[in-house]
Amino acid sequence: MANQNFEMPQMPPEVQLIRQHLLKIIVGVFAIFALWTSIHTIAPEEEGVVLRLGEFNRVVQPGLNFIIPFGVEELSKIPVQRQLKMEFGFRTVESGQRTTYSKSPYIDESLMLTGDLNIADVEWVVQYRIENSYNFLFRVRNADETLRVMSESVVRKIVGDRTVSEVLTVRRQDVATRAEELLQQMCDDYENGIRIDQIVLQDVNPPDAVKASFNAVNQAEQQRETLINQAESEYNREVPRARGEARQMVQVAEGYAFNRVNDALGEANRFNSIFSEYVAAPEVTKQRIYLETMETVLPKLGNKVIVDEKGNNVLPLLNIDQARRAN
Repeated sequence: MANQNFEMPQMPPEVQLIRQHLLKIIVGVFAIFALWTSIHTIAPEEEGVVLRLGEFNRVVQPGLNFIIPFGVEELSKIPVQRQLKMEFGFRTVESGQRTTYSKSPYIDESLMLTGDLNIADVEWVVQYRIENSYNFLFRVRNADETLRVMSESVVRKIVGDRTVSEVLTVRRQDVATRAEELLQQMCDDYENGIRIDQIVLQDVNPPDAVKASFNAVNQAEQQRETLINQAESEYNREVPRARGEARQMVQVAEGYAFNRVNDALGEANRFNSIFSEYVAAPEVTKQRIYLETMETVLPKLGNKVIVDEKGNNVLPLLNIDQARRAN
């Protein structure tokens, strides 16, 4: 057979141009993707945790940071300087000047059994911060959900140790304070890197089915407290006054008794003095007593008639009967 020469068909110039630049295009796309996946910006309130092939490698600070691209290193941003919150029994739908909430899908979170076997509808908010990003990511699996379960458990425990009246009124702040202490203690035990700032009881009410009856009971208790306060006020006003009047009467009686006793003692001393003088000089004493008595009696008489004891027939002349009738 005769040798035959075969020639390759020539490609169009456009195809040749594409083949010449295809490698550059691939390299460029590869470089852009590598740059895109290696540059990360950390916000001022965050810090980044870098994993290399799934293992913790380092923590990076706010600013522009670079990691090995193509999934060799992964970066997780943790808001360590931001206060976070969890809502229980409700959720904020829209915040602003008129904040709206949604409650119906979350009623199971807020209904709790109290220590006196009543039901309370407790809504609360947990405000917390992440203070250790490594512990937050690696010490506890799904730390956010674990914190939610821990918080619900703690609040249910504390509410279960108190009566419904205490939870709704006088011990409300105590419930929040105690829940904050126990939840922080559990976070420390779990080493989840979370610090509890505050637990706020947003709203505490009886269930809707018994709210009317509960309000009636509260109203009756308030009326009772009002009457008790009024009675105590009346008591505080009247009892001191009566005690003061009693003390005054006792003091008056004591003063009267003191005066009477002193007067009696003075009269007795006076009589004893006169009797002593009488014993010493009877006639003189009788004469003096007579004169003192007449000195006291005579000024009280009206007309005075002095006659001789031996005088006779003088009474008609004096017209005593007429003078007596005139008087």
